[in-house]
Amino acid sequence: MVRHTSLILLYDSKKKVLLQHKTKDAKALPDCWAFFGGGMEEGESPEEAVKREADEELEYDLIDPKLVLTQEFDDPYYGKGIKYIFIEEYDPKKKLILHEGKEFGWFRIKDTKALNIIHHDREALQKIKDKLDSA
Repeated sequence: MVRHTSLILLYDSKKKVLLQHKTKDAKALPDCWAFFGGGMEEGESPEEAVKREADEELEYDLIDPKLVLTQEFDDPYYGKGIKYIFIEEYDPKKKLILHEGKEFGWFRIKDTKALNIIHHDREALQKIKDKLDSA
């Protein structure tokens, strides 16, 4: 079965991206740094899913998420799947309230090399870097 996921990378005025640090007992990607977002529900578009996930995980209302990457993946946690990755500039007037993971952090993509990140998320970050620099 193919799992479709919809993910958001919020970025700030310094082009730092927001990542979540998963708990050690997380069902998927335990103790990894990862994107916010998750599985698409039946009948949901990628944009609808990313807006729902941002609200569920961060209580953050996305305004105009831009799809920047569609990526196939195959990993031990989810199996085969397709992920849709969106970016949106963070509005600092809005508060972020963490509902999933143990913490979150803002990082320049070049500074994520030392973080525990699954290979296909790391590849996605590198592909998104140029798009983010021009955003």
